[in-house]
Amino acid sequence: MSAFLKNNQMPVDQMAAGIQRQILGYQENLMLVKVFFAEGSVAERHSHPHQQIGHVLEGRFELEIDGKHEVLVAGDSFVVAANLPHTAICLKKGVILDSFSPARKDFLNK
Repeated sequence: MSAFLKNNQMPVDQMAAGIQRQILGYQENLMLVKVFFAEGSVAERHSHPHQQIGHVLEGRFELEIDGKHEVLVAGDSFVVAANLPHTAICLKKGVILDSFSPARKDFLNK
């Protein structure tokens, strides 16, 4: 499937306190999501069967992936293998661009 998607036509959904997501596009094996974080918000420790690559567009985050901690700022990226526990704490209001493979069907069903 091919498509052109307009930012102002894609909804922004509440994920958790201080965290919103905007699905930018997806196919069965790939999904791109923009995640907006308020300062102090926390993406609780979780894991999922999807591979994930994230890129910090704005802000400052403390990430923990499989027990390892790192502070990332705009321009930095991270990779999370399938089923690895991870979390993010927003230290300064920001935005992360996440890609998932395969697509997160759980995001589509909410």
